[in-house]
Amino acid sequence: MNSISRRRFLKITGFSVGAAAAASALSPVIKGAGKVNSKDVKGIKKIPTFCDICFWKCAAIAYVKDGKLWKIEGNPKDPLSKGRLCPRGTGGVGAHYDPDRLRAPLIRTRERGEEKWKEVTWDEALDFIASKMKNIKEKYGPESVAMFSHGIGGTFLKHTLKAYGAINFGAPSFAQCRGPRDVGFELTFGDIIGSPEKTDIENAQCLTLIGSHLGENMHNTQAQEFAKAIENDATIIVVDPRFSVAASKAKYYLPIKPGTDTALLLAWMNVIVSENLYDKEFVGKYGFGFGQFKEEIKQYTPEWAYPETGIEPELIRKTARTMAMHKPASLVHPGRHTTWYGNDAQRMRAIALLNALLGNWGRKGGFYFPAKFPVPAYPYPPYPKPEKDKLDNPGHKYPFASEEITTGIREATITGEPYPIKGWFIYATNLIHALPNQEETIKAIQNLDLLVVVDVIPSEIAGWADVVLPESVYLERYDELNTAPFREPFVSLRQPVVDPPADQKPNWWIAKRLAEKLGLKEYYPWKNIEEYLDYRLKKAGLSLDLMKKEGVVTASGQPIYVEDGIEPEFYTPSGKVEFYSVQLQQAGFDPVPKYEKPEDPPPGYYRLLFGRAPVHSFSRTQSNPILMDMMEENEIWINNDVANRWGLKSGQYVRLKNQDGVLSNKIKVKATERIRPDSVYMVHGFGHNSKMLKRAFMKGASNSELITRYKTDPLMGGTGMNVNFVTFVTEV
Repeated sequence: MNSISRRRFLKITGFSVGAAAAASALSPVIKGAGKVNSKDVKGIKKIPTFCDICFWKCAAIAYVKDGKLWKIEGNPKDPLSKGRLCPRGTGGVGAHYDPDRLRAPLIRTRERGEEKWKEVTWDEALDFIASKMKNIKEKYGPESVAMFSHGIGGTFLKHTLKAYGAINFGAPSFAQCRGPRDVGFELTFGDIIGSPEKTDIENAQCLTLIGSHLGENMHNTQAQEFAKAIENDATIIVVDPRFSVAASKAKYYLPIKPGTDTALLLAWMNVIVSENLYDKEFVGKYGFGFGQFKEEIKQYTPEWAYPETGIEPELIRKTARTMAMHKPASLVHPGRHTTWYGNDAQRMRAIALLNALLGNWGRKGGFYFPAKFPVPAYPYPPYPKPEKDKLDNPGHKYPFASEEITTGIREATITGEPYPIKGWFIYATNLIHALPNQEETIKAIQNLDLLVVVDVIPSEIAGWADVVLPESVYLERYDELNTAPFREPFVSLRQPVVDPPADQKPNWWIAKRLAEKLGLKEYYPWKNIEEYLDYRLKKAGLSLDLMKKEGVVTASGQPIYVEDGIEPEFYTPSGKVEFYSVQLQQAGFDPVPKYEKPEDPPPGYYRLLFGRAPVHSFSRTQSNPILMDMMEENEIWINNDVANRWGLKSGQYVRLKNQDGVLSNKIKVKATERIRPDSVYMVHGFGHNSKMLKRAFMKGASNSELITRYKTDPLMGGTGMNVNFVTFVTEV
């Protein structure tokens, strides 16, 4: 985050405390509750919390009727949800009632992957883990235990492992998702996009989406702002091989050939620069290397791009002029899942440069400057100093990786280089579905002395674990505070709404008890999480009692645009927006992005594309009975002409076979005009083969098992996964 935001934090600090004090003086609309699930509770109680069905973390109000969880709505005080939850958030009730939930700690009794277990007590499970960890530490050093996690719930387990001496932590959200985007923008503007994204969609007069499915990916705030932009008559430009729901709202739909987005971006920039349509004041004041950039992109005319992209030159010109006409309130959305073809950081840098030409950095309708509600950290003892370096990126092979690379940790676990990894902790991420090439993941697991999975459902990765620890779902636990940077700074609280149905425990309890078993009690000086939360909140001028009633407290009125008087700063080596990157050149990379032609499918094969559905999150929600009632299996989108050639009809089942001969589970055909003939598309997260997921078992097909190939981004180590091809097997 840049210094502008940090300086504004200081301003906001005083404002926030004032706002909180004002809030505490109000009579709360929502009555907080203590222990609510007792048998003698009658009537309806409303308890604020925040959602965990996806990573957006919308604040919500849970309703408990006669002691039982009844329904969930958005918290109207929440700047993220604005009182409206998405279908997934509303379906959060199903997470509590999920019949497939893990109910007690499990220790493996047979070979890994056979899913044979015995139930044990929490003491037995944690003693087993602590004993294994002590052995690994003695034999290999504490650095040989690694952790993979997703979401805010992993905070306390990370704390315990850091106190133990672990240093290798990875999350698929970087190298398998948003990493190329953040690196591309940081190379250009000196700042990342962050999460939630700082995109001012609702004020954009022109919004360009490149493979970004707003609405289908259902990031609540963005979906609402997209609707607002449409209501405001913003011009929508959608670039996608598939005619998405967002495309149906567009004035211009560009059905691009997959893998050629950079060619289109370069041609757009060629038009905007050659026709002098760019923001000259912004580029002149803040740009670095614009002359070299201008010279480089001269070659990329719309006529050059046409045979690559399949987009007519006149349409390229028309859309470029439309974007420029609305500058600076013209936003080219950076997307989120950006690991496509292995050259993604440079593609995302091209998107950053296009936005720079539009002069929308810090401008209304472009990218605003977010701020974070300042809540001081808890004063823990310092962690032990490591004796080794992190191993995910040895020798800085990927010089611009700004976070740990999951597949780098996996590779080190397989090879034992630069040193062995012998323990994995996995929190709330199903690595079998999240990482490409399942065979490599399983190969790494076989080299471990300890694999611990903490989750709420028996995912595929749990089937390979030595110990499975059942976590209570978000409606049954406290968690770390949510203070994500946003246009309106806020802090929100997750608190228990109902009791867990069996012997599940919250993550903080698991982490604290494990630390005690490891002799690390001094790292948990607080008795319980209420004491921890209250300490931090009081340091911010709030209190746990206040937050239990309000759920979310905001601070409004801070500047977020250049129009408000903010002077942008850019944390690049030049201190400016780098149209020409000397640091990339010095590292041996292209200082201005170049186009790389994608591999074509083999005859009879089609490029496999995948994405999200608005009612499911990754592979985490397919056992949720409410969400499965809305969508119980995925479909394979096939162009009508292709389907006719194969004799396929909508509703018919087929199997998919990839270029390496891997065969999928059966999947239903969706024959449609809404996709190019060279591609097929499916929703990610289905095709579970965990026998313990009774409701989701073998429903639909898994794109993950078909992603046997991936191409690694040389700048930051992300894994491009849209490089696989499939054909159809009609005998199912």
